Amino acid sequence: MHLFEIDDQPWFPPALRTLFQAALTVTWTLPLPIIQSHPPAKIVAQVLLEELGSDISDYNFIDFCAGAGGPTPFIESYINAHLRKGNAKAVNFTLTDLHPNIEYWDSVAAASPHLFYESKPVDATKAPRHLVKPADGKKSMRLFNLAFHHFDGRLAARILQDTVESSDGFAIFELQDRSLRSFVAVTLLAVGTLLLAPYYALKWKSPLALVFSWLIPILPAALAWDGYVSSLRTREPEEVEALLRSCGADTSRWELRSGSAAHLWPVGYVNWIVCRKI
Repeated sequence: MHLFEIDDQPWFPPALRTLFQAALTVTWTLPLPIIQSHPPAKIVAQVLLEELGSDISDYNFIDFCAGAGGPTPFIESYINAHLRKGNAKAVNFTLTDLHPNIEYWDSVAAASPHLFYESKPVDATKAPRHLVKPADGKKSMRLFNLAFHHFDGRLAARILQDTVESSDGFAIFELQDRSLRSFVAVTLLAVGTLLLAPYYALKWKSPLALVFSWLIPILPAALAWDGYVSSLRTREPEEVEALLRSCGADTSRWELRSGSAAHLWPVGYVNWIVCRKI
């Protein structure tokens, strides 16, 4: 079901969109002691390390629809820390979006020599060749973190076709699915936003986080609505594979694997798909 999401709408105020995206980033990266095994971003990093194995250093990773940065800076840090321990080559990550968030990306990229960003808008249906065919000769792995469900069937097929024709793999990570537990998790996210509003206000140095969480609760309401709609939009792995096989490109050498890992039992799960050319 492709109902509208508030964060996608051009009328959603930029100041609120910034808070919305920042709240999602916290959801990816903030550890919750005792009740949570690992934050979702760490699980994503572990999945990439396990699925790509010793081949991981052969890839550059390009985050499409990176928004405010999402989990990618955390994923980059965790993966490269792991590779350094094993004396393996570090890997590079690049943030891209149709609406680049240059100010924030510049700050996170400055903290790592392996994190970059594309300052120009990037359309995932026709990715710039300098991103997916880099001069260093490495393979390219496209990342869609909490993003692929935004694309309707036609757009998703075009993105997959461009991926198959110009890249070497893609990975989809979602924090929701079409299940009751997902709706419960979204509800907890909205409630958590209310409870953590003072933390957000201090962390982001933004009194608007309090205003639009407590006085005018637009932020938790928008997170709840978009979370419920995202759950209804999210494809099962077999549905993604059906799109892949019918996208119009030769996918005979492409292998898709998928799984699910709990980060907040019993309702919070990272649902993942890793697909690459073999």
